Amino acid sequence: MNIVIAIAAILISAFVGFGFFKAGSFKAKSSEAVLLSAGFGWVEKAGMPLVRVIAWLELLGAVGIVVAPLAAIFLPGFEWALVWGIAAAAGLALTMVVAFVMHAVRGEAKYTWKSNLQLFAAAVAAGLLQAVISLPVF
Repeated sequence: MNIVIAIAAILISAFVGFGFFKAGSFKAKSSEAVLLSAGFGWVEKAGMPLVRVIAWLELLGAVGIVVAPLAAIFLPGFEWALVWGIAAAAGLALTMVVAFVMHAVRGEAKYTWKSNLQLFAAAVAAGLLQAVISLPVF
């Protein structure tokens, strides 16, 4: 395993994990009124149960994208954990695709496309780097 690629995978995974952990914890802890006042207009139609599901999926993805590569790199016998990190990265990237579609439908994409694209690209990069460090060395 190339140490530079492993460090890059951990750093990008930490960036993505932090972003999604922050977003997920805000959605998990906030009331509907707080979310609406913060500009989350979609909450009104989606309902709080769906908001909570999205929050927990973001939190689980954030933990998975960070903990899995750390376990695979630093704990002997845990190389299999990279599969979970790659799956978490794919799930978080898919979350950003759905978020962009939802914002486009609501006419908000012109305000949110940059952050959606940044988090999507970072999640894809983290997943690809984790996939590269899981390849056997020849």
